[in-house]
Amino acid sequence: MIILGIDPGYAIVGWGVLEYTRGQFRVLGYGAITTPAGMPFEKRLEIIYKDMCTVIGKYRPEALSIEKLFFTNNKTTGIDVAQARGVILLAATMSGVSINEYTPPQVKQAVVGYGKAEKKQVMEMTRVLLKLREVPKPDDTADALALAVCHAHCSGSSLQKSILEKYKLLQK
Repeated sequence: MIILGIDPGYAIVGWGVLEYTRGQFRVLGYGAITTPAGMPFEKRLEIIYKDMCTVIGKYRPEALSIEKLFFTNNKTTGIDVAQARGVILLAATMSGVSINEYTPPQVKQAVVGYGKAEKKQVMEMTRVLLKLREVPKPDDTADALALAVCHAHCSGSSLQKSILEKYKLLQK
């Protein structure tokens, strides 16, 4: 399975693409889409959409793993991130990529094994799992790779659960 992890934003969108086969990871690529401050917001969204389409076209992921948004203090920033997230989801949907959303605690649990892990722990475990020499920069890129790892671990778990449930039904 090829998984595209996305850490959404409008100044920086982190992305990372993994191939996950038989419990093994292979990093296909990672990076960040950046937009300049001061540029009209709709132009920033256009850059994000076009660059996301390029990434999807190059790697042809089967699944997209993206962080669920929740608003805390700065609602204006949250709304802008939500708009950027929308164009990312549009690019994925238009390309036929399945969309999977995870909360930060779900990512931490899937990567580190502890839902309240510190950010540095998640980044280091991502580096170790993917056999990278160093944690990718910017942090948004490392977060995107963690989201891809999360989906690999969670999608396998869901598949295993459904197989086990089906098997139990056959036993009755």
